[in-house]
Amino acid sequence: MTGPREPEIDISVSCRLWEEALPDARALSRNAAQAVLRARGWAQVRAHGPDLAHVEAGIVLADDAFVRGLNRDYRDRDRPTNVLSFPVQEPDQEIPARGETLTGMPVMLGDVVVAYETAAAEAIEEGKTLGDHLCHLVVHGMLHLLGHDHQTPAAAEAMEKLEVDVLAGLDIANPYGDGHPAVN
Repeated sequence: MTGPREPEIDISVSCRLWEEALPDARALSRNAAQAVLRARGWAQVRAHGPDLAHVEAGIVLADDAFVRGLNRDYRDRDRPTNVLSFPVQEPDQEIPARGETLTGMPVMLGDVVVAYETAAAEAIEEGKTLGDHLCHLVVHGMLHLLGHDHQTPAAAEAMEKLEVDVLAGLDIANPYGDGHPAVN
């Protein structure tokens, strides 16, 4: 039996503006997502041995109209937002053993969807590069897929610290440096 494979990060670009403004948007997104998994548990998953399931996550680089529709349909907020996460696993659910899944099928963590126009406007407003802001939004979304949230001040503080730590590993400055959170 072989050990667990590296996590698969599937990137879908449904808004061409992402690649026009940021030709390396796919690579940046993948690197940010993998950085979260490296920092937040993939090493622990691998340490458990070869009988753990393979994991997968999806990232969609979309436009405001698409994200607005999702936000309206799933959160009852009829407006675009910068990033949405759709976790498949329950927050306290462990990644199942390989024998508990269909043979060869990965465990889907969920999807992260990022809105171009909102993210680009925020990057300009906050004096950040679009690439750095995209990475931050992907990191934020991936942490949601792993069960983190910002529903209480303590949870928000803990999640922001994780974001800052992961981004530092990508040589990206603290996005909360001025105290203004960049993620809604």
